[in-house]
Amino acid sequence: MCALRLLFAGTPEAAVPSLRALLTSRHEVVAVLTRPDAPAGRGRRLARSPVAALADDAGIPVLTPRRPSEPSFLDALRALAPDCCPVVGYGALVPRAALDVPPRGWVNLHFSLLPAWRGAAPVQAAIRHGDEITGATTFRLEEGLDTGPVYGVVTEEIDPTDTAGALLGRLAASGAGLLVATLDGIADGTLRPRPQPAGGVSAAPKVTVADARLDWAAPARAIDRLVRSVTPEPGAWTTFRAERLGLGPVLPVDGGEAPELKPGELHVEKRRVLVGTATAPVALGEVHPVGRRPMPAPDWARGVRMPVGEVLT
Repeated sequence: MCALRLLFAGTPEAAVPSLRALLTSRHEVVAVLTRPDAPAGRGRRLARSPVAALADDAGIPVLTPRRPSEPSFLDALRALAPDCCPVVGYGALVPRAALDVPPRGWVNLHFSLLPAWRGAAPVQAAIRHGDEITGATTFRLEEGLDTGPVYGVVTEEIDPTDTAGALLGRLAASGAGLLVATLDGIADGTLRPRPQPAGGVSAAPKVTVADARLDWAAPARAIDRLVRSVTPEPGAWTTFRAERLGLGPVLPVDGGEAPELKPGELHVEKRRVLVGTATAPVALGEVHPVGRRPMPAPDWARGVRMPVGEVLT
């Protein structure tokens, strides 16, 4: 069995299972490429990326160029002489000068069934649009955005209550196995990539904080999907008494089990807090007032002493 020299490129927690799997595979991870240390936590102190932290623990050299086009990084890449560079959520475009270095190319693990949901937020897009099936794909990286030929896929059902965080966790685990199998096939010469289909292309751009604001005039099902798609990051939100209010997943309520409410109108009961939408109401789950800890919606409602007719906007 042939083993490959690998430079692993990745940054977020979702890339950690892949790096961990490669460290126990027959291949040799000679270095890691990740994004530079960034401010994190309440103190905003510089912190290593999750991938860098694992590499540090494993004693693997870590490269953190501001851009992978920097001459110093390209020189280091050539000196390392990797056979192949697996990529999982690195977070920056890899230039042609770097793509051309490893003879077996750069192999990207992407969390969708390409060509569906090309871009930075495929898991969020799949949940927001109500997909029932998603998955992960390995493909050969090229200069186009997630356009390269495909090596392999795994599929995953989307549960009606899945958040982006929960679904991404499962895909990160199954995708790690797919990535190792892909590299095994490349090393053995038994796997060749196939061009992506011309049809079925969709885009999944990065989700912003503004994208995560709720529009209570939307149908309940759309609100439910949006909230789950941005949980835990960047987090759904609305405004209450002119202040931002973070929201966890909501529960659509059967219209026959709730009063008629206008979009955004609040209705407080002993065990639940309802909000009106364009269709049936939804029951709030956890809420996160500014400067306070998240709490169950009924506890929050009791604390703010809510009169009849209050609204979320």
